[in-house]
Amino acid sequence: MSRPLLITDCDEVLLHMVSPFGAWLDEAHAIDLNLKHGHFADSMRRRSDGYVLTPEEMWSLLDNFFATEMHRQTLVPHAREALARIGEVADIVVLTNLGDHCHAGRVAQLEALGIRHRVQCNQGGKGPPVCRLIEEYRPSVAVFVDDLATHHDSVAEHAPDVYRLHMVSEPALAPLVPPASAAHARIDDWQEAAQWVLAHFRVPACS
Repeated sequence: MSRPLLITDCDEVLLHMVSPFGAWLDEAHAIDLNLKHGHFADSMRRRSDGYVLTPEEMWSLLDNFFATEMHRQTLVPHAREALARIGEVADIVVLTNLGDHCHAGRVAQLEALGIRHRVQCNQGGKGPPVCRLIEEYRPSVAVFVDDLATHHDSVAEHAPDVYRLHMVSEPALAPLVPPASAAHARIDDWQEAAQWVLAHFRVPACS
């Protein structure tokens, strides 16, 4: 029988991103990041004149951050240990929404932090790539972990038999983000999440 499969996001699931990104915006660009609504829209304001950055400017800064500042990111507590435990019984793929040009940097970043699993880059909704991974691995059961509700919606649409766990590992952000309606559960701590994942690996996939 095929092994189970864990498909997990990286930023704000395995690695902190919002906090180091905000620190970099402050230090390098004199921009304040305020995620009071739990999302990036209208969240970046230039300190000198109060100008709110456009979505295009926001994405440009995010691209620059991932190109040059990945070293600022730190491991989410217990993530490495949880993946090591899960990896004893399951295959693991890190499905990260970065351009393919960032693949080598993300692989090296995770390996330096002791996480050595396949990394798959993606742009857009994660339902289609999850489907492709399911077709490739043919797992006995699969679990998907992500911090964004939109990706849970996408996976629910394209791969409904996959268990979906919503996780927001940034303590400053988690209280602002409601549970994803398309997820089966919301857990923001990897110690508890690992138990949930392993428990679902012992039962048939949902239908």
